[in-house]
Amino acid sequence: MKFLKYILAGILFGIVMSKSEAISWYRIQEMFRFQAFHMYGIIGTAVTLAALLTFLIKKYHLRDIQGNPIVFTDKERSVTRYLAGGTIFGLGWALVGACPGPLFVNLGQGYWPILVAILGALGGTFVYGVIQEKLPH
Repeated sequence: MKFLKYILAGILFGIVMSKSEAISWYRIQEMFRFQAFHMYGIIGTAVTLAALLTFLIKKYHLRDIQGNPIVFTDKERSVTRYLAGGTIFGLGWALVGACPGPLFVNLGQGYWPILVAILGALGGTFVYGVIQEKLPH
């Protein structure tokens, strides 16, 4: 019962991703080939909504569900770091045809070959955890 809200949020996320066709390999390939606006519209809507909500949280000093203040901390800005991370993420996304969230939605819809990508993502996360101390941050 403790995790019910997270399970329900995950189910809602999966439904939205599925109905918007954001998990479609074909839609993602269209985006990377600049053949359709569909995915750019979804991503643009998400970025706009996130910016608006962040602004409202900061302006009205909103709190989380437990009543704790929501705090945003500035991070060091490094163009090289963002370019490297974005390139790795984008290449993975283009090669697999899915970003991390929809991997599990695809699995839930019965696309079993996506298990290869999920195992690769989990393996990459594990390797990062092992070598994290040796990497420049």
